Amino acid sequence: MRQKRTQIRDHRAESALFFRRALVSFIGIAILVGLLLFNLFHIQVEQHQDYQTRSNDNRIKIVPVSPNRGLIYDRNGVILAENRPIYSLEITLEKVSELDQTFADLKQIMGITDEDIANFQKERRRTRRFKSVPILDHLNEKQVALFSVNQHRLPGVEVKAHLKRYYPYGDTLTHVLGYVAKINDRDLKKLDKAGKLSNYKATRDMGKLGVERYYEDLLHGTSGYQEVEVNSRGRVIRTLKYIPPIPGKDIKINIDIKLQQYVQNLLTERKIDPKTGKEIIKHKRGSIVVLDPKDDAILAMVSSPSYDPNLFVRGISSKKYRALLNNPDRPLVNRVTLGIYPPASTVKPLIAVAALTEGVITPNTTRNDPGWWQIPNSTSRKFRDWLRWGHGRVNIYKAIEESVDTYFYQVAYDLGIDRLSTWMNKFGYGEYTGIDIHEESRANMPTREWKQTRHKRPWYQGDTIPVGIGQGYWTATPLQIAKATSVLVNSGVVHRPHLLKNIIDDKVEVPAQFEDFPPITGVSPKTWEIAREGMHRVLYGNRGTARKAFYDTPYQAGGKSGSAQVFGLAENQKYNADELEEHLRDHALFTAFAPFEKPQVVVAMVLENAGGGSSNGGPIARKIFDHMLIESPADISPPLVTPIKATAEVH
Repeated sequence: MRQKRTQIRDHRAESALFFRRALVSFIGIAILVGLLLFNLFHIQVEQHQDYQTRSNDNRIKIVPVSPNRGLIYDRNGVILAENRPIYSLEITLEKVSELDQTFADLKQIMGITDEDIANFQKERRRTRRFKSVPILDHLNEKQVALFSVNQHRLPGVEVKAHLKRYYPYGDTLTHVLGYVAKINDRDLKKLDKAGKLSNYKATRDMGKLGVERYYEDLLHGTSGYQEVEVNSRGRVIRTLKYIPPIPGKDIKINIDIKLQQYVQNLLTERKIDPKTGKEIIKHKRGSIVVLDPKDDAILAMVSSPSYDPNLFVRGISSKKYRALLNNPDRPLVNRVTLGIYPPASTVKPLIAVAALTEGVITPNTTRNDPGWWQIPNSTSRKFRDWLRWGHGRVNIYKAIEESVDTYFYQVAYDLGIDRLSTWMNKFGYGEYTGIDIHEESRANMPTREWKQTRHKRPWYQGDTIPVGIGQGYWTATPLQIAKATSVLVNSGVVHRPHLLKNIIDDKVEVPAQFEDFPPITGVSPKTWEIAREGMHRVLYGNRGTARKAFYDTPYQAGGKSGSAQVFGLAENQKYNADELEEHLRDHALFTAFAPFEKPQVVVAMVLENAGGGSSNGGPIARKIFDHMLIESPADISPPLVTPIKATAEVH
């Protein structure tokens, strides 16, 4: 077998190959290093600002700071709505790895409920992950201590202190102040539409009703912010910049809290249960409003029954809210501005002004009242007077004093619905009063057009007759009645009822300004005097319907009662309150002013299903006048007429 020859290595060729390979490798490395250097230059130099901004976005966060809400005072400086510190249990989502486990631990340790969790889940959907979301509010000292002991078991959960709205007078001012509550999705849409959303990034509550809602922009203030540096876990390391929020302005309202409490007590019955010995408190259904006729400042505004607004600030439970919503006494309704009732005979002095000015009657016009009235030249039903045997010969003074229905049936027939509704619109019926809260009804001043639109029927002469005594299709709110009385007192000057008195700006009180409505013109001074004198005789005349309640007052006043029917009577049916269920009895209405010559107070009220206006409303109006003009006397005018002793029971 031949032996294989060993080849001699070509060192030159190997050297050349190595050189080529090394050169290619070097060139490749040089290119890669060049690319790396170019990329480093691009990143570190050309894109330095961009990456620095991104880094700062991860490292620095803008945290909005909510402003302190402005306080609300009564006219004498008594605080009505304040901010109190409270503790809340809050969860920051980006710090929690197992949310379900956290809920389970909180149930065991803090006793949170499924409803608390549901509210949390709803709130977290509109909150950024690095911001904390409350799951339990108004922690007491025991709960705070219990959490502190177990905090190590609950990463991402912490106790925070906040200022929360508090109403020290509870249900006394609910329908005046309203309340603040959590901002919901509907609120967010409204704020976004109004361009105010950015100012509410740190705010959890906002005004929902009453003064709190109407003056939200004044009370809320302007949010501030702080730039903070955070670590990878989201914990704040330091504050880089702080812009303080601008607190909301404090305001004073015209309400006198002592008067408000006094009036509320007039609508409250207190009895002792003979079996248990405990006090039983019953809130009558009704409303009372007290105005200063000089500018229609609202001194008291009570709607009964009411409810505690602090329940809504804390977050009312579904069970308690349903109980309020289903309460047959309707505590959620502000009866002063939303309660709708026939104005009844309280409007007769105003109709007298319209009739005298239009020439339908004169101060000397007299008519015979047999106790009924019928449309001339017709066979229609007879419209009855409240006094079945009639009042005899009646002029305008007697018609107001004794509240003669038949006299005003004829006046309404002669005026017609067109002139009647036009005149009552001037007094504010069928229109918004202009009060500075949003919760208000226009009620209804009927017209031909209204009936055609609403009932698809034409207006008949018979529809006009009950309107002449404030019945039929005519409805009004207690505030409209008070405003109309103020217009009469001021001889046609139409003020805007208002709650706001002063805005406190940097400890300086700036009076609130309200523009009046156009005045009622074309009415002679004598006509205004006739209507007011008729109201004076209601309280002090020999047969005045409210003379018993105002006997022997050290001041003089004027007023008018009314009894609004809840259901219609048949032609020959007699009204007997004792035989009716309470909810079918007449509403008692009363409006009055005092002192007579220089009025300082206007009172209007509706007492639901209470019966006659004179016997039920008159004594309450008397107590309010006594409280304001005697117990807390102002500039009282001396009596002008010797009081006349009552001799008979009144209507």
